[in-house]
Amino acid sequence: MEALDQAKEAVAHQTGEVDIAMVLGSGLGDYANTLDGAHAIPYGEIPHMPLSSVSGHAGNLVTGRKAGKRIVAMQGRTHLYEGNSPNEVAFGVRLMAMLGARTLIVTNAAGGIAPELEAGDLMAITDQLNLTGTSSLIGPSEELRGPRFVDMTTAYDPNLIETASGVAAELGFELKRGIYAGLLGPSYETPAEVRMLRMLGADAVGMSTVLEVLAARHMGLRILGISCISNLAAGISKGPLSHEEVEETAGRVRSRFESLLSGVLESL
Repeated sequence: MEALDQAKEAVAHQTGEVDIAMVLGSGLGDYANTLDGAHAIPYGEIPHMPLSSVSGHAGNLVTGRKAGKRIVAMQGRTHLYEGNSPNEVAFGVRLMAMLGARTLIVTNAAGGIAPELEAGDLMAITDQLNLTGTSSLIGPSEELRGPRFVDMTTAYDPNLIETASGVAAELGFELKRGIYAGLLGPSYETPAEVRMLRMLGADAVGMSTVLEVLAARHMGLRILGISCISNLAAGISKGPLSHEEVEETAGRVRSRFESLLSGVLESL
């Protein structure tokens, strides 16, 4: 944990003690700029913090306030497919927990599998399938940070899901619910793989989140996960898949997404 201790020491005087952590995924990072007194710390200035190389991931740790809460947000994330280790993928989440956050709001862009999902929907994650083939908990046990064997029965907090659903209803839309499958990437899934995922119970699929959630639960954080359904998965979509489509859809629903996050923060 020496690397995390060094990272915390480097940023704690800028962030102070925080209440809520956020991970803002593909095309969703602009929300960090709406925080009151937003202050961005580039990942490159944080010791040992992995850098993101993907479009739509700005690569800043942003602090500020919203609805009276002290917020720290990752404006973009790193992924396994960029060549990072599982521990590097989870590094930012662990750092935010060490800064004092006890609640994590994790977001992503995902492909819709369930027939009731459409591009532009927002979906509360109720559970996850870690199909990356690895875990952010592999390695020596850090008992000071969390238990060796982590219970994942309610990885995504049911009370936070109800809160978010209530906020969405007040805003005039339905927050869908579903199971998120996290895969390695970076290729999109084949139609056969999408059929397999549906048989396994997945409602949406992406290339992030699951390792971050494992690390966050290890450190005792409550978690709310929200997927922006940016496209329909292969074999369901009528055309080829692209990252440009992901960013375009995220931009189209940004206002609704930001209103949902602000409402959740006010309700906590």
